[in-house]
Amino acid sequence: MELVVKDISFGYNKNVNVLDKVSFSVRSGEVLGILGSNGTGKTTLLKCINNIIRYRSGDIYFNGQSLSGLNQIEMAKIIAYVPQYINNMFPVSVIDTVLMGRLPYSRYGYSEEDRKIAFDTIRIMNLEKFAFRNIMEMSGGERQRVLIARAMVQQPKIITLDEPTSSLDLHNQLFILKLVSEIAKTNNISIIMTIHDLNLASMFCDNLLMLKDSHVFAYGKSQEVINEKNISEMYNVNTKVSIVDGFKHVRLLKE
Repeated sequence: MELVVKDISFGYNKNVNVLDKVSFSVRSGEVLGILGSNGTGKTTLLKCINNIIRYRSGDIYFNGQSLSGLNQIEMAKIIAYVPQYINNMFPVSVIDTVLMGRLPYSRYGYSEEDRKIAFDTIRIMNLEKFAFRNIMEMSGGERQRVLIARAMVQQPKIITLDEPTSSLDLHNQLFILKLVSEIAKTNNISIIMTIHDLNLASMFCDNLLMLKDSHVFAYGKSQEVINEKNISEMYNVNTKVSIVDGFKHVRLLKE
């Protein structure tokens, strides 16, 4: 199975495109990282993929089928969206939050099967002791796991995540990205996520897409995309790129 994004363009006003003919593809079981400076359209691209906002031109296909004509329920069975970590969440329990992911399948209330899927996912995500806790009483890393669990119970083919490690400490950054990588491989799910940390991107992303000036600046295997020339042109900084434990390691240099 494969998601294909073909020549997507979008702008918040008619004179300027935030995204201009952006194209890439993601196969099942792959993790794609989207890189770029602030304001380059990374979150906008995720919202276009999820049909949260309507792109001006181009199209998005899954297994050869255009997603443009699907309704919200049909889309939710294919793609799940995990937004960037935020504080202003509703004070509900973990189990109720996770069960929300079953809404595309639940017409008249949650079934026993829905609850089983939710509790099985909570166990997989190591959230059992939090199942009936108010989500507002949890740490950022714990809440992020809950949001990923909610996406998982949708049983999607693709999960998109907007900066899943934002505001998390080093331990939780590693935990979340290991978890995401395992989900992709174990469940044969495509993962698309925006990320800023180049070293973490090198470790956990199979492929990388670099956005610059509304266009695709670089796209390909992570170990090929991450190099000193690309980083210099993308971020206007000097770096030293070396290989550590089989992955590209980026070290900033003083000007």
